[in-house]
Amino acid sequence: MADAVVFDMDGVLVESEHLWEELWAAYAAARGRTWGPEQTRDVQGMSAPEWAAYLTRFCGAGDAATDTEQAVVDGMVQALADGRIGLLPGAGEMINATAELAPVALASSAPRRVIDAVLVHHGVDHHFKATVSSAEVERGKPSPDVYLAAARALGVAPERCLAVEDSSNGLRAAAAAGMTVVAIPNPQYPPAEDALAAAAYRSSDHHDVCDFLLSRLETRGE
Repeated sequence: MADAVVFDMDGVLVESEHLWEELWAAYAAARGRTWGPEQTRDVQGMSAPEWAAYLTRFCGAGDAATDTEQAVVDGMVQALADGRIGLLPGAGEMINATAELAPVALASSAPRRVIDAVLVHHGVDHHFKATVSSAEVERGKPSPDVYLAAARALGVAPERCLAVEDSSNGLRAAAAAGMTVVAIPNPQYPPAEDALAAAAYRSSDHHDVCDFLLSRLETRGE
């Protein structure tokens, strides 16, 4: 019933979304602005150039968006080095098990530098046949571009892909790409009901999600 799996990264494989929020808030605070949940909701799913432009406008400090992006990304890379970006419980097993049955890709809003560093740090990079950053396509989530690019890189039709997501815009992006959507709702940043409605399966437990993915992959060719 499915020939490939495409994972999101932040909030699906690693516990990192709160760190992005911390870094955006710290950047804004240093420029006299208060970053809150509304701003976080606005930028979730955006590519790095998109959220950097948003943050720069929000701060109104005259910084270049490229400098804003570099400052925040530097903070994420340091957080990884400090051991603050861990795999979510069951995520490693989910990657290993699905990769044994089908090609696996990543479709993430994180910049390339963070994607590569996270996957290598946790020793799972070899499982991914393709990784795509939203910064490498025309539009970030909720547009389907990053998921469509991942499917193309795998050589698998989008409708034959399972997509695993946690955020509203990510769920919308995967659905717009025509993939079978699997939701792992993030309790810190719960997705909107309209976004969850697109999911064929939802669970907050990675082991449950893994079982569902395997059940769909084990019927390949039937």
